[in-house]
Amino acid sequence: MVHRAWICLLIAALVLLWFTGAAMAQEAKAGKTKGEVTSYFDWFIIKGGPIGWLLILVDVASWAIIIEHFISIRRLNMVPEPIRAQIGSFVEAKQYREMIEYTAGDPSFLSYVVHQAVTEAGHGYSAMERALEEATEERTTKLLRKIELLNIIGNVSPMLGLLGTVYGMIKVFSKIVEQKGIPNPGELAGGVGTALVTTFWGLIVAIPALAVYAVMRNRIDALASEATVIGQEIISTFRPGARKPAGGEPAESDGS
Repeated sequence: MVHRAWICLLIAALVLLWFTGAAMAQEAKAGKTKGEVTSYFDWFIIKGGPIGWLLILVDVASWAIIIEHFISIRRLNMVPEPIRAQIGSFVEAKQYREMIEYTAGDPSFLSYVVHQAVTEAGHGYSAMERALEEATEERTTKLLRKIELLNIIGNVSPMLGLLGTVYGMIKVFSKIVEQKGIPNPGELAGGVGTALVTTFWGLIVAIPALAVYAVMRNRIDALASEATVIGQEIISTFRPGARKPAGGEPAESDGS
């Protein structure tokens, strides 16, 4: 998991560097000289100052987190169809011991909740239902805590942008005071640029972070609900009055 996070961070940084380099190359190809027009790099990177650089770093980290979440929080990892089919085959064949061993070695959300429920078979059907609910809640809470960082980034980034805006306006008014109320517009450009650029980066960071947070939250809820339904179908074979396998319930010996 840690290695995957570092790989995602590297990918996000390379993408940002590629866009920056492409913008600078486009300007150079157009023949813009240093004295004529301020480059995009100057306006969107340099003008932001320390707060702008901080927001850019947060943006890179945010995209690394987003990429990692899209890789890890998906149906293939949480409710994989092959795992579901394999567990179903164990239930049909009444191979409960094999199912317990199989789900213990699989890291998916579905295997975890089924394993926790089936290992409680020796304590009765009510204990299995309770174990299923607790396991689902535990894993769901863990995943929601994982994506909460995107929510924090999405809410803090605009405030960092606002901080840069305030800082830029302070620079503008300082110039006005220095020039005794008649400043050169060119001397005010730096402060105005800082104010606008930091606001820009604050929004650039916040919008994707909050959007992906909402998408991931809905995805987690949907997949967790699906895993719960599948788990309930599996443990329903242990319900009192349900059809018992010949020779009793072999899962009871594995309840401890």
